[in-house]
Amino acid sequence: MSEPAATRPNPCAICGKPVVEQFKPFCCKRCADVDLNRWLSGVYAVPVVEEEDEDGAKTEDAPDTKGR
Repeated sequence: MSEPAATRPNPCAICGKPVVEQFKPFCCKRCADVDLNRWLSGVYAVPVVEEEDEDGAKTEDAPDTKGR
């Protein structure tokens, strides 16, 4: 029989091989570096939603008027 899902280790996030504790959640330094490169090159991106005022107009950053 197979192991229960709670005790089965997750596969490497890049290649699917078993995870190595030293490189968790990856199996090796290479997969960790591949993931880092994807973040740095913009392959992964967090979506941004621009905020709007109550009237539907987009908000702009107010100019800094402190101390003037």
